[in-house]
Amino acid sequence: MNVQLIHELLDKGEGLHCEFKESQGKLPKSLFETVCAFLNTDGGYILLGVNNDKGRVTGLDPTKMTQLKSDLANLSNNPQKVDPPYLLFPEEFEIDGKMIIAIQVSVSSQFHKTAGEIYLRSEDGDYRAKGTHQLAGLINRKLGMFTEQRALPGFTLDHLRPDLFEKAKRLMRSHHSQHPWAQLSPEELLNIAGFYTDDRETGKRCLTLAAILLFGYDTAIQQAVPAYKFDCLLRRENVDRYDDRVQIYTNLIDAYDQMMVFVEKHLNDPFYLEGDMRISLRDKIFREAISNIISHREYTHGSPARLMIYKDKVILDNPCSQHHFGKITPTNLRPFSKNPVICRFMIQLGRFDQLGSGVTNIYRYLPRYTKGAAPLFEETQYGFELTLPLAAELATQQVTPEVTPEVTPEVTPEVARMVNILKGEMKRSEIMAILDLNDEKHFRENYQQAGIAAGVIEMTIPDKPQSRNQKYRLTSQGRALLEQKNDSDHNL
Repeated sequence: MNVQLIHELLDKGEGLHCEFKESQGKLPKSLFETVCAFLNTDGGYILLGVNNDKGRVTGLDPTKMTQLKSDLANLSNNPQKVDPPYLLFPEEFEIDGKMIIAIQVSVSSQFHKTAGEIYLRSEDGDYRAKGTHQLAGLINRKLGMFTEQRALPGFTLDHLRPDLFEKAKRLMRSHHSQHPWAQLSPEELLNIAGFYTDDRETGKRCLTLAAILLFGYDTAIQQAVPAYKFDCLLRRENVDRYDDRVQIYTNLIDAYDQMMVFVEKHLNDPFYLEGDMRISLRDKIFREAISNIISHREYTHGSPARLMIYKDKVILDNPCSQHHFGKITPTNLRPFSKNPVICRFMIQLGRFDQLGSGVTNIYRYLPRYTKGAAPLFEETQYGFELTLPLAAELATQQVTPEVTPEVTPEVTPEVARMVNILKGEMKRSEIMAILDLNDEKHFRENYQQAGIAAGVIEMTIPDKPQSRNQKYRLTSQGRALLEQKNDSDHNL
């Protein structure tokens, strides 16, 4: 989520996919009714600290922010509050000088209760599901839409690999040292993460397809979904066949690693600095791209998901249940998980970011990996396809780490003013005061975001854009631009 999306939600108002809740020092009583309604219906966003009648930002008590976020995370993991549990990741934002908390809730392939009741969402708000016809309709809709929840009564814990549970818990701890799932037994983990369901014919509790895909032995996976495969192909010289090929039939945890290894083998990783820190553009881009084909694939379909590397592009495609036909961009993005349980679990492992981050991050980093390139996300009648243009040298020669790509940023007069006054690390309020600016939105759009987009300004805490401790500083490109300007002024 970002500030732009928050402003769009505030402008649009409450509706089927958005709910405002006013609060100060504690969570609203009806909060988890809305959480369950979004999980059971079509997902949505909850903004805490916003008047639910007028959409006016009233703000939260700044001294209570940490406690509120902690309460949200803990209660969402409590089956007595949300049954089955669904871990929430609240984010804080500063809007018009006031603090709010934003929560993105994805549609779930399960149905969830709070206080023993099932809630659904309509344009008028949340309502309690009544009658067997509503419950039957909800169950049929989810089973038809989310095949990851297909019951597999013939499979037991003996079909699952114990070492994968240990690997999953190690990944959780490395991503979040106090992760509440990292100490659970395999059966407890399967239960709380949503890998059990009831067989509709017998009523008995059994493992789901998602459980087998994530933890199953390879033989069990092939029994459950015989057509399951990820096909990695290198097609630089022999485009009709392949120059190199890896076919992956194993669990999704290891499959992710194997696809990343294939990318690292055949694509270079040019030297790149984000601020004073080197980052891997290749990992930033392909981590998201591979996450996409894992989280959105229709696993009961007979076609494989493919990763194909050509001289001038990389194409990733997979069969899926289409939700948005046509091109997908950050502007029209409406996050929708085809496999919510799988997606949510991979987020806990640190393999995925939040739902919808793939489009945003690839649009951000691809132009830096392949100068000026734009990705193409598209859903067609055949499924999902992502095309990533490549520069020739990324696929054919090694870029030495001593060389930093030279980029001449194009900056607006407003950004040039900001570059000229930035000294070390400065807060937004300090910058606005020096520039004599009063309109926060004007500053955000024409100075802050434009400077970051040009690559001359960066945040000191990029992972938490709305942190109260957030500051801004010049990037290496920004410092070079300032030196050029100073040299030019000196020579006049």
